[in-house]
Amino acid sequence: MPSELKIYNTLSREKEVFKPLNAPFVGLYACGPTVYNEVHLGNLRTFTTFDVVYRYLTHLGYKVRYVRNITDAGHLTDDGDGGDSKIEERAKLEQLEPMEIVQKYTTSFHEVCDIFNLLPPSIEPTATGHIVEQIEMVKRILARGYAYEINGSVYFDVKKYMETHPYGQLSGRNVDDLLEVTRELSGTSDKKNSYDFALWIKTPDNALQKWPSPWGEGCPGWHLECSAMSGKYLGHQFDIHGGGMDLKFPHHECEIAQGVGADGVVPVRYWMHANMLTVNGEKMSKSKGNSFLPKELFAGEHKLLEKAYAPMAVKFFMMQSHYRSTLDFSNEALQAAEKGYAKLINAYSNLQSLVYSTAAQKNEAEDKEINDLCEQIYDKMNDDFNTAEVTAVLFEMSKKINSFKEGHIAIGSIAEATFKRLKDTFTAFIKDILAIDKADAQDDNTAEGLMDLILALRKDARDKKDFATSDKIRDALLQLNIQVKDGKEGTTWSKN
Repeated sequence: MPSELKIYNTLSREKEVFKPLNAPFVGLYACGPTVYNEVHLGNLRTFTTFDVVYRYLTHLGYKVRYVRNITDAGHLTDDGDGGDSKIEERAKLEQLEPMEIVQKYTTSFHEVCDIFNLLPPSIEPTATGHIVEQIEMVKRILARGYAYEINGSVYFDVKKYMETHPYGQLSGRNVDDLLEVTRELSGTSDKKNSYDFALWIKTPDNALQKWPSPWGEGCPGWHLECSAMSGKYLGHQFDIHGGGMDLKFPHHECEIAQGVGADGVVPVRYWMHANMLTVNGEKMSKSKGNSFLPKELFAGEHKLLEKAYAPMAVKFFMMQSHYRSTLDFSNEALQAAEKGYAKLINAYSNLQSLVYSTAAQKNEAEDKEINDLCEQIYDKMNDDFNTAEVTAVLFEMSKKINSFKEGHIAIGSIAEATFKRLKDTFTAFIKDILAIDKADAQDDNTAEGLMDLILALRKDARDKKDFATSDKIRDALLQLNIQVKDGKEGTTWSKN
């Protein structure tokens, strides 16, 4: 009997059985990028995580509405209520209009997602496209007494909110510490308390991005955007909200308060957070010079990279770690992942070429082993989307597939239903769930053409009985993890 899907809920700090509000419908929201720069690898890990969640829930038969926003306004440089707009700052630097910056980096983000074989979300709303909804949400929060307006800005009154509702549960922040900070910083801004956060921000006269509101010209607070857009498309309460670990506080904590403050309902049932990336054991940061973009990784254009790495090999590398675990990038780890990925894809290719035949004695033990693997892989995935354990099972499956291909195990020794289950399960995880089967067609054609040429030269050497050259070519290819096999029907090659 298949196991139930369990999700680690950041709010409860426990794995909980997933029970959608309105099965088979599922509402999934993930915080998207602020489009003022190229998307970085930390973002990419988060988006890959929720692409897998989206794909797997769909695979299980749920009808998923996946909403991932584009932040194109209101996100300030200190990730709170202070500083300049990240988009305006970039626009001034590049001497472009803010919406030119938005378009440029949104297009770049989509290109990287496509390279990484990520599905587009069901809806991709923008902050600037939902100013009306955000203003209306501020009005509802004000009407319920959880916000105040001062000098053209509107702030959420956290102290007032805490009189009747908890604050800090998601992030584990100590409210008493927040109060202490408030006493130290009192009088330094218009806010009543330093931990109050902006719902609507009055902008200076020379601001490039501003909109009219009942409180004067300004822009929405960053936290408000996600609350307004998730609420519009998924309802005041929905199933899953995801994002990077760094968004737990203040961003997601504020989203909970805004949802309750506006509509009296806790907005999210399951909170999921992807962990951070490190490079050679250190936190990735521009100041340390160890931060690189996905396109730099794919091209090998960074001082810390020994070579270029193919997108699917990088994606597979990410899958070998649980999304809640820290993921450390190193050349050694990436190169090991490359070899493992090549083995899985080779097994996947072998599987597609296998045809079931009944001409063999049945092997009940082999049949049971394969069925057990097919059950195990779903058990691992149902354990909080544990792709690290899933890939381990895929390697065990690939051993069986290669044994069939090489004739060590007769395909007919297992039941036809078992063979079909193996093929369907392995294919589903490679192609539809982890989605690591994508290859660049031009690169494939080039590789095929080069191998045809190399094997033709080797055949010519063998025909001339120049076995030294023939063996030299074979051994050189083996060093590149390409295995050459000579058979009655000719020479074939495969990646190890």
